[in-house]
Amino acid sequence: MEASEQVQDTELENHEVKRGLKTRHVSMIALGGCIGTGLFVASGSAISSAGPGGALVAYIAMGMMVYFLMTSLGEMATNMPISGSFAAYSAKYVDPALGFAMGWNYWFNWAITVAVDISTAALVIKFWLPGVPGWIWSAVALVILFVINALSVRTYGETEFWLSLIKIVTIVVFLVVGLLTIFGIMGGHATGLENFTYKKAPFVGGFPAILSVFVVAGFSFQGTELVGITAGESEDPHKSVPKAINQVFWRIILFYILAIAVIALIIPYTSHDLLGSSATDVAISPFTLVFQRAGLAAAASIMNAVILTSVLSSANSGMYASTRMLYSLAHEGYAPKAFGRTTKNGIPMLALVGTTLIAAVTFISSIAGPQLYLWLVAASGLTGFIAWIGIAISHFRFRRAFIKQGHDLSELKYHAKWFPIGPILALILCIGVIIGQDPASFANFNWTQILVTYISVPLVLVLYIVYKLKKHTKLIPLDEVDVSPTTKEHKMNQQENA
Repeated sequence: MEASEQVQDTELENHEVKRGLKTRHVSMIALGGCIGTGLFVASGSAISSAGPGGALVAYIAMGMMVYFLMTSLGEMATNMPISGSFAAYSAKYVDPALGFAMGWNYWFNWAITVAVDISTAALVIKFWLPGVPGWIWSAVALVILFVINALSVRTYGETEFWLSLIKIVTIVVFLVVGLLTIFGIMGGHATGLENFTYKKAPFVGGFPAILSVFVVAGFSFQGTELVGITAGESEDPHKSVPKAINQVFWRIILFYILAIAVIALIIPYTSHDLLGSSATDVAISPFTLVFQRAGLAAAASIMNAVILTSVLSSANSGMYASTRMLYSLAHEGYAPKAFGRTTKNGIPMLALVGTTLIAAVTFISSIAGPQLYLWLVAASGLTGFIAWIGIAISHFRFRRAFIKQGHDLSELKYHAKWFPIGPILALILCIGVIIGQDPASFANFNWTQILVTYISVPLVLVLYIVYKLKKHTKLIPLDEVDVSPTTKEHKMNQQENA
């Protein structure tokens, strides 16, 4: 090997994040990422909007779409496991300008989400300690999250494992209690199917109502793409990523679908408590309502604790995802190189500090300038769906380039399901959900509301267009797309063969 190549490899080694996530960490992170306030809180509003049948149809359809999308991400992540994940894939398989836009879009999304989550955590803690100022709890939460992510990737993985486990145990207990309540063993009254077919149920409001629930379901499933980012630091991504993705599908069906069915069978869709539940109102959870219906007096306090762990889990994952995305952007040349440096433990410390500062500034704006805070939150609202669109496009291009260049699918460590139906379905549904966010604002020509709701879309377009004009990038021809794996093992094999 020549001296210049040795220096290059040494620099790569020094800037490489360590693969410290075990298979159980990746599996739990993938699952925990899609179980949060969307299930514990917002599922109630979904049932009240479209009825029990409409909510189930929307969540099943969105769950299937997410599964296909994750298999697309899994195929690329096992071929090239890197921390930048889908942003790097957009740059390598589609257009560098798209990778630039997707990366900064996703980093911005999670940095803002961390601020939102620590604000929410303070609201949840007020349930027990109403006299303590909320900003104190938010500051404490931010410091704890920083320390967890600054120690090592395994510390993050272990923390997320246990936080996710609490959520899973809660859902299992909820399903058992719910079934006992439905059959009258708990709560003193067997509900059977009476609430499922109550008044206009099971389908209320027709297709428009179901479409509105697609939006709620989509937000509930956001975070599943974290499995692609963890692949870059997994000890064995070829095994852990496929396993995590396959488990997520069945657990989504088990947890989401059964949980919503239990809620719908016990609480009628006309309940005012369900009408009041939303992703921003953590005080009302359909889980709490079901536990109370079963006669469990401490239900509100228990669920409040679970919702707190869920919010902290989301913030923890957000801190990790945004830090790794900023680290990857630096390596791709889309951000200052300093953000690409790591500590001896493999932590991109400057990227972590930068992300924490943005989260802190965003949180401070919620106190000093509420209007600015609302705009920042709105600007990050659709970025998860935009990231999913990027994954679908990248995989479609990757697979086409892989075949066109004469490769055989047997060379891939993992195969996406139902290609090309999977990415095409994901693309259509994501675009539909984005358009369906607030169609009434277009009908009424409420331009202020349109801007607040859809601001993340023009922001991504501006990032894409500015980079494209500045760097004069073009759509990469299929026969020039680099589909070769870039793992350390692959490089070692290349050196041995040479």
